[in-house]
Amino acid sequence: MPQTAHGSRRRALLVAALGATALSALPRGARAEAASLKIGIIGTGRIGGALAEHWAKAGHALMISSRHPEQLKPLAVRLGPQVSVGTPEEAATFGEVLLISVPYGALPQVGRDYAAQMRGKVVLETGNPFPNRDGAMADAARAKGTGVASAEFLPGVRLVRAFTCVPHTAVQGEAHRSGERIGVPLAADDAGALKVAEQLVRDAGFDPVAVGGLARAKDFDVGTAVFGRAMAARELRQALGLVR
Repeated sequence: MPQTAHGSRRRALLVAALGATALSALPRGARAEAASLKIGIIGTGRIGGALAEHWAKAGHALMISSRHPEQLKPLAVRLGPQVSVGTPEEAATFGEVLLISVPYGALPQVGRDYAAQMRGKVVLETGNPFPNRDGAMADAARAKGTGVASAEFLPGVRLVRAFTCVPHTAVQGEAHRSGERIGVPLAADDAGALKVAEQLVRDAGFDPVAVGGLARAKDFDVGTAVFGRAMAARELRQALGLVR
């Protein structure tokens, strides 16, 4: 099926944001025409599974993974031939872009185990620290702010905090809703990574709201006025003080 001019332009913009490494990894002859990205998902639970469905419908190629990949085979079959199942290490290797959606207490181990596979890649990370689940590291992460803490756990990646504060029920059920779309706040220090994340938020059926660098992720962490709410992008910008 021929790619549209819009798809080619979108791909070109995303490849530019990803950098030359992603471009060189594409098959010869597909570098300008391909409209999809290869996305590896580490942690295919409520958020990761919902985004896998939205991104598969948008035409992206996915490898979904978890600690029990055999349990993901029915989801992959349902989503279609562009979706495969693998281990977290395989997903980290597969993706041009990665989504990490694991309990926050597991993030340091993910950063240690797959550092080589993730290095230099755009990584969207969704987890939130809860002391009753994640222990003392959650208190430290909240005190620093999750953007700063996550960057320490995932050195060498192009990190974006994304899909962290919208309820999983909204991520699952309110994509591409009519009227004003739900806003998804994003924080990143890397401008190119932010552009990739913004496009993937749109592809999932939501509106991206760029908040600032990773230190600003604290503005939408657990306990803030916007956490756990499905707010229209306009309302979200107002609540975060991004409009005057």
